[in-house]
Amino acid sequence: MADMLTLTCSWGRAPIPASGAPQLGYLLVEAAPAAPPLAPVPLNFCLVLDRSGSMQGPKLQSMKQATRRLIESLTPQDVVSIVIFDDTVQTLVPATFATDQAALHAAVDQIVESGGTAMSLGMQAGQAELQKYAGPDRYSAMLILTDGQTWGDEEVCRALAQSLGQAGVRITALGLGAEWNEKLLDDLAEATGGVSDYVADPGQILNFFQRAVRSAQGTAAVEARLLLRLVREAIPRAVYRVTPTIANLGYQPIGANEVAVKLGDLVYGQVNSVIVELMLPPRPPGQFRIAQAELHAMPVGAQQEQIVKQDVLLTFSADPQAATFDPRVMNLAEKVTAFKLQTRALAEAELGNTAGATQKLRAAATRLLDLGELELAEQTRQQAEQLEQGGAISPESQKALKYATRRLTQKLEE
Repeated sequence: MADMLTLTCSWGRAPIPASGAPQLGYLLVEAAPAAPPLAPVPLNFCLVLDRSGSMQGPKLQSMKQATRRLIESLTPQDVVSIVIFDDTVQTLVPATFATDQAALHAAVDQIVESGGTAMSLGMQAGQAELQKYAGPDRYSAMLILTDGQTWGDEEVCRALAQSLGQAGVRITALGLGAEWNEKLLDDLAEATGGVSDYVADPGQILNFFQRAVRSAQGTAAVEARLLLRLVREAIPRAVYRVTPTIANLGYQPIGANEVAVKLGDLVYGQVNSVIVELMLPPRPPGQFRIAQAELHAMPVGAQQEQIVKQDVLLTFSADPQAATFDPRVMNLAEKVTAFKLQTRALAEAELGNTAGATQKLRAAATRLLDLGELELAEQTRQQAEQLEQGGAISPESQKALKYATRRLTQKLEE
């Protein structure tokens, strides 16, 4: 059990100058499985797919192709169900073992576009199918794909997501095109510890579907969380997830000098990491313990939670020139800063504060340019100019900027 998970802590700058005043420090904490699972975890996988009239043409064809390929990646031990919805719902494939792929493909071929959009109906039917094989021996997941707004049932969707999350189901919520409600899909994913994302083009659906099933199959531990026990005077200012995607996690104070952060499920081949912004206490020259980090997670198939501990040490130097920056940590910190600026800019634009939004977009564009993110920097600069000239950020551009900035820390092959 002891070597199933790894925990690594790295400072953005170390050593740091000894000082009589507090200093800002960046601590990168990384958690990952130490080895691949002996076999893919058996899945209880439900696809909830939008087949409303707006899905006609390339969208529907790409969705059907991606679904067929996802089915081909399942093992005979996996359970799959498929629900399609418009303003009605149909359980196309009741929960069944993925043994007869020809029959599953034939069912997918029957999907045709029709009607409006009522996503809660699809989620309710999907929940019913997932409950049939729910249990600790299976990883339960729901993949939702929609290209439109669901009308009048957003709160029902959120309540369903809360219920699914409590049952251990992870939601991957994918929005296709520009007309879907990003706040709703973000909320559904967050309620279950899942992910939400933007699919700009129908041709990308396959990649997102394959990523979702690979991630589920590679799950090595669930419900990972980080506990930091800080020394007195070490004050946390913010906690940001940096991988697999960037997000403001905040933190949960559980004592005068303790904070807890949810890391989510740990997947083999993927590192779950956070950057903690800390005000470091004054110290004379020497090495001091600043914190103790604890990783708590339940390995798949295990009966007992695993806990990994590490002391977080930092050297304070009498030589002001001795400080060395870790380029990898600082690069991640810069990407987090770009994410912060982008997020605040979009919020300002939504409130009608054009000047504030424009300023933050230009600052974000500069950061992105420095990071070598040339295409995203140019898109951000163009949106700043458009706002400055009295225009507005289109829903499509807003989604593109928001989700591309979240993915700044992803590798190209991911």
